Amino acid sequence: EKFSSVCIGVKGSGWGWLGYCPEKDKLAIATCQNQDPLQLVHGMIPLLGLDVWEHAYYLQYQNLRADYVDAFYNVIDWANVNERYEKARAAAGH
Repeated sequence: EKFSSVCIGVKGSGWGWLGYCPEKDKLAIATCQNQDPLQLVHGMIPLLGLDVWEHAYYLQYQNLRADYVDAFYNVIDWANVNERYEKARAAAGH
């Protein structure tokens, strides 16, 4: 729910991210404008990203970004996200 609201709320072009914060050993949700990289902007390792630039959804969803975000959950490979999380934690020594 929080991930959805953050992604829907991105102003203009950008990305919504679920990332791992090695310093705090926890997951966090963040946004990045345009093409700014998550790791440099927030110091987090990306686990799951959603492109919310209009080019990603406009042809199918027009200006209904919320519908696009809802549909995103139907294609997430949660096993892959979990694998990325475990690798990120191990690399951070946790």
